[in-house]
Amino acid sequence: MGEQCNWIKKTQQSFHPVEVTKGLWIVPEWGAPPDVQATNIILNPGLAFGSGEHATTKLCLLLLRRLIKGGELFLDYGTGSGILGIAAIKFGAAMSVGADIDPQAIKSAHQNAALNNIGPKKMKLHLVPDRTFTASMNERVDGVVEDLSSHKIRGISQTEKYDVVIANILLNPLLQLADHIVSYAKPGAVVGISGILSEQLPHIINRYSEFLEDILVSEMDDWTCVSGKKKRVKEDH
Repeated sequence: MGEQCNWIKKTQQSFHPVEVTKGLWIVPEWGAPPDVQATNIILNPGLAFGSGEHATTKLCLLLLRRLIKGGELFLDYGTGSGILGIAAIKFGAAMSVGADIDPQAIKSAHQNAALNNIGPKKMKLHLVPDRTFTASMNERVDGVVEDLSSHKIRGISQTEKYDVVIANILLNPLLQLADHIVSYAKPGAVVGISGILSEQLPHIINRYSEFLEDILVSEMDDWTCVSGKKKRVKEDH
């Protein structure tokens, strides 16, 4: 028990406040915000991805800060710790929806939302069924998940609903699920894609050019974030 307590303490000591950019900080639950006037995202990363220290998380936060003007609906596809959903609300989005295949991520995101005084009406979290999760298909996580056996998850079953969609996951699911990820965005809405190494960029550009236009690329520490506007379907006259 003593060793476990020491491990937790050491882990906490290794996680310091992170300044993503001027006026935007990621602050551990057990720390004090260095700038109380800044936008401070309070986080206990737990076992879920998204402590704010990874380049892809920072790139997505910078993209979100640019895109959210106020009143948007935001979808965080692969929510991890919930950091992007929390940031979107703090930037002025009307609602965030986070989806993940990992029950631990949903639990972590739920706890982190509470740390930032964001309730379930503002930030909805959904555990999405995955073929690898047959054992946990019908579990409930903190009462947040209603029905895991159906692929029509309440809250994210509607396509073409969201003003901003970001997927910060891994290369293979980004390639395999491209049409599914983009389907949730309104025509003309911005879709952000990250979790990509710079050397993997051509694969992503090639795959997403079918769905997105005005594509932009930002880079940090050999990682990239791709964003573009969802193409509008041209009607035949």
